[in-house]
Parts: sequence; C-alpha cells; structure tokens
Amino acid sequence: MGSIFSEIFGVYYRAVSDMLDRSEITENEINHIISEKAFRDSVLFLPSKIIPRKDGSDWQLLKNGADGKYNRITKNPPVKIAADIHKRWLKSKLSDPKIKLFFDDATYKRLSERLSDTLPLYDRRNYRYTDMFSDGDDFSDEKYRENFRKILSAVKTHEILDIDFTSSRNNRVHRFFVPVKLEYSHKNNRFRVYSQMIVNGKSVSGGIINIARINTVNGTGEYYKDIPDTKTYFSERRCTVPVTVSVTPERNGIERFMMEFASYEKHTEMDIESGHCTVKIWYDKSDETELLIQLLSFGPVIEILDPDDFRAQAAERIKKQYELLYSYETADNT
Repeated sequence: MGSIFSEIFGVYYRAVSDMLDRSEITENEINHIISEKAFRDSVLFLPSKIIPRKDGSDWQLLKNGADGKYNRITKNPPVKIAADIHKRWLKSKLSDPKIKLFFDDATYKRLSERLSDTLPLYDRRNYRYTDMFSDGDDFSDEKYRENFRKILSAVKTHEILDIDFTSSRNNRVHRFFVPVKLEYSHKNNRFRVYSQMIVNGKSVSGGIINIARINTVNGTGEYYKDIPDTKTYFSERRCTVPVTVSVTPERNGIERFMMEFASYEKHTEMDIESGHCTVKIWYDKSDETELLIQLLSFGPVIEILDPDDFRAQAAERIKKQYELLYSYETADNT
C-alpha cells in the first residue's frame, strides 16, 4: 500500500504531467493547470520551475517555441502509470451499473477483459445504503443509456437537443434544450440535467429534467454559443435568502449533517460553549421541497430558524405527519 503515497500520485506530478501532455503550451495555460490541479499557493513558485529561465534554474521540462509558446523537451508525453491499487479500484467500479452510462459496450468489454485477472478492491454486495430510495433509475435500460450519452455529449459541445419528456405532472413536453450540467442524486439514485430552453435561437428559461422521464433525444446539429458558465447559471437559480438551521452534537448530529449537505453552499458558525452549530444553506429554488425533506429527516437534532415561511412549511409537514400517526393509533385502539 506504500506505493499509494509515491510522488507520481502527488498533485505536482499530475499538474506537470498535464502540461507535458501537450506538444506546446502558453503561460496562461500553465497557470490555469496549476490553479486547477495544484495547491492554492502553488502559483507563487511553480510557474518559475516550469517556464524556461535564462539562469537554468527551471526544471528543464520546456523550451521556448514560436509565438511566445513553449514546447516540451521530450518527444512523447509522460507515460501514464496504473498501479495495482488503481486497477483493483477500476475493477470494482466496473460492477457499478452507472459506469455503463459513460462507456459503450465495446469499451466496457475491453476493460473487463484487461482486468479479468485483477481482484476487485471491494465488493458492492457488501454495502447496503440505508439513506437511498429503492426506486432509482434503471441504468441498464438501453433507451436510458442512449439518452444519457447524447445529453452528456451536448453538455460538452453545447449542442441544442430536441427533447421529448414527461413532466412530474404527467404532461408531455416537447421542446428544444441546451444541456448545462448533469447531476446525480445519491439519495434518489437518479440523474437529472439542468438545461436552458431554446426558442427561435434564444434562451427563454432554465429547468431540470429527470433523465428517466425522457422519451426521446435527438441532436439538431446546431450549437448555442451564448450558454452561461455553470457558476452564472446556478447563481441565477440560487435562493435570495438562505435557510438557517441550528444543529446539535447529539448522536454525531453535526458530523452527519455536514456529510449530508456537503454539496450545498453554506456558512457555518460553532458555539464553543453549547457545542451547537449554526448553518446557513443556499440552494437552488427548484430544490426547496427536497431540501425541506432532507432537513426534517434529522428530527430533533436540528431546528430550522429562518426564514419564517420555510420554518412554517416544516411545521406544517410535521403537523400532518403527527395527525396521520395519531389517526392510525386511534384506529388501532377502536
């Protein structure tokens, strides 16, 4: 297991490897790779080790090229090394039905054959998810896989797609969309796509489509150039007022809460004396009901403090649950 900690798996090695994958590279591209792959303060010293310097103090990996660009010294890019631990992890991942969404059958078969003599790192049958709905998407369905791959491709190319789907209210919808981002919900075991609806070549609104509700997806061969970056797209969908909750340390409440809401934008404050944690959560407005259900699942470990309308929704749901439970108990006693 010591090989896991080899320098070839470190952030600097991977960052430099990405740079040397290209036959030529600019200084801006170097800085971008460092900011994406290395540590926050790496931009202060790492560029000077990569970019050729007259005094020869750099790592001698690049040489000056044409038009202010740099070329790698070596003829070929670095060799990608797959350690045994990587192969075992990949062998385990091949047993996950979701992986076939990203591979065609030929690629999946080729990988399975290459790893036929490799022991899996873990067995999925040894794990049982207690916080996941049992009626998730059927990832093995051929139509589902085909639709998923078309959407995944369009997320990368910004192609406008002709999508026909059935809404949550069982209404048939047939429109043109440009996909922005695919998202997987662990709790629901479902994929959904954030998209912009296109009318007469212009974006008119954004929305979310569950992949399982899609009937057909067809490419148009047209591409939408003005699609917003994901940060801008989600900032427009973001709630204006965050939900504020107080979390108690009982039953590892704070730990469990932070894990459950790891994907949300939030701000936390810890009260050292009481051990309570106050958390402000920002969320997509269309996910308000899902967020409310997630919060209520923590029971007395949390208290919803603000805003008042969200707190009122929580109180109403608890009231209905209590009335439903009390009605059952009354019926059993009669």
